Amino acid sequence: MKYLFAPREVSVLPQLAWTRLLVALDFDGTLAPIVEDRHRAAMRPRTARLLAQVAARYRTIVVSGRGQRDVAARVRGIPLRHVIGNHGVEPGTDADLSAFESAVGQACVLLEQHLADWAGLDLEDKRYSLALHFRRARHKPAARAAIIAAIAALPMPMRVVLGKLVVNAVPAGAPHKGDAVVRARDTESTDTALYVGDDITDEDVFELDQPGRLVCVRVGASSTSAASYYLRDQGEIDRLLAALVAAR
Repeated sequence: MKYLFAPREVSVLPQLAWTRLLVALDFDGTLAPIVEDRHRAAMRPRTARLLAQVAARYRTIVVSGRGQRDVAARVRGIPLRHVIGNHGVEPGTDADLSAFESAVGQACVLLEQHLADWAGLDLEDKRYSLALHFRRARHKPAARAAIIAAIAALPMPMRVVLGKLVVNAVPAGAPHKGDAVVRARDTESTDTALYVGDDITDEDVFELDQPGRLVCVRVGASSTSAASYYLRDQGEIDRLLAALVAAR
């Protein structure tokens, strides 16, 4: 993993700018700082201005674990090509969404029952996936283990997607962020995708083996991540966006 703005790497973004480039960005922890209250997550004004300038120059999408309507409200007014929610599930076909909604609804009821005795858990129903937040749990490792075990015991198969103080449950067989980025790259007739994310959920994109067609940047260095490049912290997203603006 290489630092994106190291002297040897400073040409990466200008080189990408000469291609037919899709810019794909996660929201929480990437475009917006992580906050304790998820309802208060928002981009800094400068980030929003730079994102609008990037979207005016490149085909740009946001890919989030949040529900599509939720994240769309947080990027309103920016000329994005697509807003993709629920870890890549939204938008989808009516038949698929109906099946996912049914599975998630049943899983939600069962998980509420299984985890009722755990204080500090917050089960978020995002219609097509579930997020079980344990930020307020007193014993976080034990709470995380209990959540994973409860999901594994469900009668309907669910994929566990780990995050920062959250465990996501997504219907088995549902598309993930990697699928969504590849689909958008092809739909938009672009040659290369630049993807920026910060979390374990973004490894579904980072782990795709598509040299020359996908460049991945992680917010925060990690020895276990499959991303090729990293930013030091979330604040550097503004530097990345500004570099893309300057390059085209």
